[in-house]
Amino acid sequence: MGVLDRLREGLSRTKQHIVSRFDEIVQRADTDEQRTRPIDVDTIEALEAVLISADVGIPATERIVTAVASRARRGESLRDLVKGEIRKIFDAVERPDPDGHHPHVTLVVGVNGTGKTTTVGKLANLLKAEGKAPLVCAADTFRAAAVEQLEIWAERAGVDIVRAPEGSDPASVVFDAIQSGKARGRDPILVDTAGRLHTRVNLMNELDKIRRVAARAAEGAPHEVLLVLDATVGQNGLQQAREFTSVAGVTGIVLTKLDGTAKGGVAVSIAHDLKLPIKYVGVGEGIDDLIPFSPRDYVDALFVDKW
Repeated sequence: MGVLDRLREGLSRTKQHIVSRFDEIVQRADTDEQRTRPIDVDTIEALEAVLISADVGIPATERIVTAVASRARRGESLRDLVKGEIRKIFDAVERPDPDGHHPHVTLVVGVNGTGKTTTVGKLANLLKAEGKAPLVCAADTFRAAAVEQLEIWAERAGVDIVRAPEGSDPASVVFDAIQSGKARGRDPILVDTAGRLHTRVNLMNELDKIRRVAARAAEGAPHEVLLVLDATVGQNGLQQAREFTSVAGVTGIVLTKLDGTAKGGVAVSIAHDLKLPIKYVGVGEGIDDLIPFSPRDYVDALFVDKW
């Protein structure tokens, strides 16, 4: 399947959750007679309920429905109005991929259980398929199981891994990995950090130390900090993201387990509330089930078929 088809499949539960309800709204609002009138209150309230139920979030939902309600119809369908407003939210946070640094160092951060370590392996596989030569760094030295898990994923992806004994200083492991990457000609370097709660000050301070040590090993490092969020957690993940951003300087989001939730609208909430781009989404458990996020494909995957 192509990327769009895989994204559609990953969003199928969200789509099933909202499409029938949205169809009713659209059929009522998009008659020839209604298109020439302002959108009525009942339609706006129904639209608001559907978006909130898909976990778009209250702030983003209010922006969408307010913008839709304020625009003259002039024959434009409700579907196109909603799609257009969602695209504007994503467009406002789109950022060019950081480039020009070799090796390019990416920290992957998040809490336990979000799929962080598997994301590192899948991302390495994706980047290798693009012709790059990734190296993964097992900087989660607090749990031997995490290192072993990353080794399995690195082997599956066919990429090098740098690890250290359990209990080693994570920042030192990162420094060694960057030096090793330079020596072996590996680029990019993907760092799997320990899963940590944003409320644990000591662990967040350790993350800050990793950033400082990485900067000493490679100019400008880390060049990217990806926060892994579990889509099934929905709005609860946004507070995690705020705390990580303040400490770790998050530059982008990886949204995992999108195929396991009916609330895939959280992607809109992330872009609107956090002002952070979503870089990748996880749509399954296989090594090839991490795909680059395209806002246009996301909107089309949710809305284009049945409307």
